[in-house]
Amino acid sequence: MVHRRSLVVLAASLLLACTPAASRVTRIVIDHTASPAFCKGENCAAYGSAGQYEQIAGRAWGELDPDDPLNALIQDIQLVRERDGKVRYVATFVITKPVDNARASGMLWHEVPNRGRPVLISVQEREFGDIGLASAWQGDNAGFGTTLGTTVRETMWVGANHWLQLPVVRERDGSAVTGPVFGRIINRSGPGAQPLLVQTNPVPYLPASLDTREASLVSRDHETLDGRVRGETKIPPEDWKFCGGGSFDEPLPLTALPVQICLRGGFNPAKLYQVVYNARDPYPLGIGFAAWRDLGAFFKYARTDDHGTPNPVAGLITHSIARGRSQSGNFLRGWLHLGFNQDEVKRQVHDGMWPVIAGRRIALNFRWAQPDGVLELYQAGSEGPQWWVPWPDRARRLPTRSIQDRCMASRTCPKIIEHFGSAEIWGLKLGPEWVGTDARKDIPLPDNVRRYYIASSTHGGGSGGFNTSLAEFHQKAKPVQCPGNNWGTGVLPANPVSHEEAWRAITVHFRDWVMRDVAPPPSRYPTIKARQLAPPERQAMGFPVLPGLRAGLPEPGLINPLLDYDWGPQFDPSDASGVPTLAPPRIRQVLPMLVPKVDVDGNEVGGIPVVLLEAPLGTYLGWNITASGFHAGRLCSYAGGMVPFARTRADREANRDPRLSLEERYGSHAGYVEAVRKAVERVRAAGFLLERDAAALVKQAEASNVLR
Repeated sequence: MVHRRSLVVLAASLLLACTPAASRVTRIVIDHTASPAFCKGENCAAYGSAGQYEQIAGRAWGELDPDDPLNALIQDIQLVRERDGKVRYVATFVITKPVDNARASGMLWHEVPNRGRPVLISVQEREFGDIGLASAWQGDNAGFGTTLGTTVRETMWVGANHWLQLPVVRERDGSAVTGPVFGRIINRSGPGAQPLLVQTNPVPYLPASLDTREASLVSRDHETLDGRVRGETKIPPEDWKFCGGGSFDEPLPLTALPVQICLRGGFNPAKLYQVVYNARDPYPLGIGFAAWRDLGAFFKYARTDDHGTPNPVAGLITHSIARGRSQSGNFLRGWLHLGFNQDEVKRQVHDGMWPVIAGRRIALNFRWAQPDGVLELYQAGSEGPQWWVPWPDRARRLPTRSIQDRCMASRTCPKIIEHFGSAEIWGLKLGPEWVGTDARKDIPLPDNVRRYYIASSTHGGGSGGFNTSLAEFHQKAKPVQCPGNNWGTGVLPANPVSHEEAWRAITVHFRDWVMRDVAPPPSRYPTIKARQLAPPERQAMGFPVLPGLRAGLPEPGLINPLLDYDWGPQFDPSDASGVPTLAPPRIRQVLPMLVPKVDVDGNEVGGIPVVLLEAPLGTYLGWNITASGFHAGRLCSYAGGMVPFARTRADREANRDPRLSLEERYGSHAGYVEAVRKAVERVRAAGFLLERDAAALVKQAEASNVLR
């Protein structure tokens, strides 16, 4: 095995010797090395035949030619040129690799950090001897905290947040660039100042003026996900202030993010507050696409930087897969759409791309972008093509386009696997990727794409296990948090359906597909052709009336709908680039959505087989209901929930539960364990369960409290 890996390293070294040294990364600095890594005290982990691992953290200085067609489509790149005509950035990176280079497998996983957070390759991938690279892309908040890019960072440590340092956009005469931005305050009370947030991070733009007569603040009594508003009241400019904290009577000066609002009389938690103001100093955030591309190309192909500093993984990489989860997966879809899998010397950067639980393209490459957004009302991210083959966008009257248009033209399209669950359908507007904006016909998949749908699962999957489905477990569990801008908590207990076992199986398939050209299992997801999709309402879906849910759920108003926004004439909706001049945008129309149908238990059909769905203990949902606050009774953002089965027939009849009880289904604990054994074999035979995970699940079922 070691000899074979040595040959792989030699082959990669020969490849490096024959490739141009024209990477746009001009300099790297290694700030910190942990070798060996993954230690507890003096005990450091070893991984299979790969042995011990080390981690190398540092910074990369990059240089872009704004006139290169690969870079010219970056919004505002022409306004951040330096005197020599170049555009420059600094990005952090962390490499995770075997200590012994001869044990490296040749596979690189290039990870996209989610909101700057550290990210690692898995234990399984370390056992293979794979190399991990995480590098920065988000220039508005990742690691800069309240001061954004105005502070020059001098080090990068293993385990620290990633950051990308970008220049500030200025007009050609050097004056400040300004434009309209909005922010929202939800479920806040009391006399103190409240911050403007997008997701959990600050709205990343300071006001150009603190004069509230040049801005607008309104309160709303009610608001639906499709933008119907009731009880909107404009607050007089003399009754509020921009501030950095404090209160209306004793405000602190606003000198850094977050922008805060001080309101006379304080905030009412029953209302939503929305402020629109003229902001200043945007960043050319689309450079994040180029920076992430360039670091991937440098570490894959270069031997040294321009100053002779060695690439720590030079000659070790023969294949690479780009990977990102959620926001980071959305980044990858946008990155590929804009053509960034080709570097400046026309090489394909990555051989594979894995956008995980990501159903849209990230809203990054336009002025005043807020990439932390999670598709709440008025947030960009579903504009333009979301599908992999050219397809007409009839409902929005946009040209026939696809995410792969540019990579098809340059012949740099990677092999792609995407997997996601029900929460992406209900909360993150995934559905049009399957059926278009008119929801009339299945959009086909090209040969280089595999799609795996994990039915009835929450965003990223649940905690797994069998006891987590039982009613007595949920009585002690904490309420489900609804992700978003202080959204609230869910009514229903957490959905435990795990993605982890499927993740590990897909990892093996993807490596084999990229490294050995062994095709993975066929795509599995609900389709119109198979009559597995329906409008998002109970009767059309075949959803049973369950205890704990009012008879009408799910209903059309529960889903987060696809909205056709008007961002103004300077915005390109196909590429989601340009300059939005309407804040918030106007809503032209609400587009139709389809969701998976369900079986008699309320569990979705059409996905890949999963053991807990093959041997269910309840109804597992990709949606939940917000318990209280401004959004009470509506979608709990993109969190899932569940409704456990009754234990006995008498219990279910007392609750008017139409679903068979645990005893009626399985008879006894031993009967349930046998059902799990059979489910394990079905899932394993389909290719979505590894042997060691199969054995572990049977042991978990044996040790569980189900029908004990």
